[in-house]
Amino acid sequence: MWFKNLQIYRITNWNISPAELETALSKHTLRNCLSMEMQSRGWVSPKAEDEPFVHTLGQQMLIALGVEKKLLPISVINQFAKLRAAEIEEQQGYKPGRKQMKEIKELVTDELLPRAFALRRKTYAWIDPVQGWFVIDTSSAVKAEELIELLHKSIEGCSLALIKTKKSPASVMTEWLAGDEVPASFTIDRDCELCGTGDEKATVRYVRHSLDSVEIIKHVKEGKKATRLAMTWRDKISFTLNENMQLKRIVPLDFVKEQIDASDTDDVFDADFAIMAGELPSLLADLIVTLGGEEHIG
Repeated sequence: MWFKNLQIYRITNWNISPAELETALSKHTLRNCLSMEMQSRGWVSPKAEDEPFVHTLGQQMLIALGVEKKLLPISVINQFAKLRAAEIEEQQGYKPGRKQMKEIKELVTDELLPRAFALRRKTYAWIDPVQGWFVIDTSSAVKAEELIELLHKSIEGCSLALIKTKKSPASVMTEWLAGDEVPASFTIDRDCELCGTGDEKATVRYVRHSLDSVEIIKHVKEGKKATRLAMTWRDKISFTLNENMQLKRIVPLDFVKEQIDASDTDDVFDADFAIMAGELPSLLADLIVTLGGEEHIG
C-alpha cells in the first residue's frame, strides 16, 4: 500500500507509544452517520476491518482516518423543493418568496437526509517517530487538516509542523530548468508547470516533453517560475514536486518492485509498508538537502 501523495510534517513533539496510541484512537472510532448527519469522522484500521487502529512495523506506525459522508446532491434537493413549492403555490395562490423557498429547501433536506446514500473513504498517515516524520497520503490540505484535527482531539502531547526548507522548491526547480546542475540523487523527468509572476499568472504546462529545450529556458528568462516538476529519485521512486513542498504521483519503480517481490512475507500490505517506510525517509532527507536544508522552527 504505497502512498500516492505526501503531505509532509515534522514531528516537533511525540510522547506516546504505539500501545497508548491504539488506546487513544479506539475512543474515537468511525461510526455510521446518524439519520440527520451529513458526515461522520473517526479512526479505522489502516489494514482491514477488526485489525488494530495502529499498524506497526518496528517503531514505524500507520493509522487511518475514516470519513462517512452522505450523498445528497443539490440538484435532488432543488427538484423536490420545486415540487413542494408548486403544491404550496396552488394552496396559497401565489409563488413562495425567497425566504419561504429557503425554508422549503431546508425542510426537504431534513426529509431526504435519512434516506441518502453514504460513502466511506480513508486517509492514511505514516508516523516515523525515530526520524521525526509525520506524512499524510493526500494531495488535499483540507483532508490533511481533517486528520490532524482529530489526532489532536484524540491524544495529548503531540505537535506537528509543515516541513519548510531554506530554499523554496519553486526557486530550486526553476534553477534546474534554467540549466543548473541537478544533484546526482535526482533526475528530471518530462512533466513540468511554469507560472508567470504578473497579475495574469500566465501558466504553461509540459507533459511528456523534453525539459532541456530553448523554449523552456526562454520562459524562465521571461520571469516564469516552476510550480511543478516531475522527478525520479535514485532510479527507485518517481514523483512530482510542487511549489508547496508536496510530493504527488508517487510511483515505486522496478528496483523497488523487485524488493517487494523478493520479500519473505506473503502479506503484500506489510511488504509494501516495510519498503515504503524504509525508502521514503532517505528520499525526504535527500530532497531537503537539495533544497538547502530544513528551516527549523524557533
